[in-house]
Amino acid sequence: MFVLATLMTLIQQMSGTPYVTGGNSPAGTDCSGLASLVSNLATDRPAFGGRFNTGNEESALLARGFKYGTAPGVLVIGWNGGHTAVTLPDGTPVSSGEGGGVRVGGAGAYQAQFSHHMYLPVDGDAPADDPAPVLVNMLAPAPPPPGPDPADAPPPPPPAPDAAPAPDAPPAGAPENEAPAPPAAA
Repeated sequence: MFVLATLMTLIQQMSGTPYVTGGNSPAGTDCSGLASLVSNLATDRPAFGGRFNTGNEESALLARGFKYGTAPGVLVIGWNGGHTAVTLPDGTPVSSGEGGGVRVGGAGAYQAQFSHHMYLPVDGDAPADDPAPVLVNMLAPAPPPPGPDPADAPPPPPPAPDAAPAPDAPPAGAPENEAPAPPAAA
């Protein structure tokens, strides 16, 4: 994992350099170049290698080990279709293109305009897809009492004899869809 002091030293050296569209050098960079630089250093890659842009930022960050969302105390990058900025683990926001070139300050990754956020987990963070932790030194709940043995169960009751038909029921053997015969006239 990167050392924040090393990253801050490089950003401070670049602070005030001009915004350069497509730039990716200590002499100047654009917003994507700065986000690339920060994510490269944070993942032990060459600072000015592996540049990405807002169009392929998601896949580039995933390849560097970033996770979706935000978290406190970690490196967070936010972006939309045309701009990106960074918030360092200590909460320091950095950007390029917000009122000029590279600068420390501003809203960083947490700008309202950003619809996408990813963060780099710090060493020891469990990835979101790991299984839940197992509790230790806890007493297990008591098992339920044993149920009755199926061999000791009483036999089922015998089937009930045929019941007499209900008063409105058609006589036995009559088709079900026919109405009963009218009563005979007296």
